[in-house]
Amino acid sequence: MSFASQIVVDCRGHLLGRLASVLAKELLNGQHVVCVRAEDINISGSLYRNKLKYAAFKRKHMNSNPRQGPFHFRAPSKILWRTIRGMVPHKTARGAAALDRLKTFEGIPHPYDRKKRMVLPSCLKVLRLRPERRSCRLGDLSKEVGWKHGALIERLESQRKVKSEAFHKKKVAAKRARSDVLKAVKLSAEDQKVLEEAGYA
Repeated sequence: MSFASQIVVDCRGHLLGRLASVLAKELLNGQHVVCVRAEDINISGSLYRNKLKYAAFKRKHMNSNPRQGPFHFRAPSKILWRTIRGMVPHKTARGAAALDRLKTFEGIPHPYDRKKRMVLPSCLKVLRLRPERRSCRLGDLSKEVGWKHGALIERLESQRKVKSEAFHKKKVAAKRARSDVLKAVKLSAEDQKVLEEAGYA
């Protein structure tokens, strides 16, 4: 992954554990990471099996004062955040600073819907899990264990996709119009060379 001021990762179709391990390493290296569409992350194993695992996790609590932890997050973004936290030495200053560089979201909220989103091929379900193997969505698991905002995120995402498609069509039309104009203009060889060097042609 190339080092940039901030990278936005589209989590759709990635496997939870693989994604978390790669991102944990990047965070410890000093990279700022934003994870969007956490509800579309995949987990290997059937939904029923993962529900049993979550139920076993939910039984773990502090006897004398359960309010002190461990906390059982229901939202997909918080489940992803906690998975990454488990792969980072979060009780040290270095690990705490790494976690501060991480943001996780369901859907794609405003500033990030305008930014370029990346995928991690080494973590994609289609490349890493055999087709006959069972898997489930993190959003479905969250819904089963008490997350109540699935329908809201779905509605907001459908609105965003309509806007995004309109923007893309406008961008493609502008690009085509520009290339048509550039073809129509007759330039000398010197001017053409200058444009190519500047990256316009």
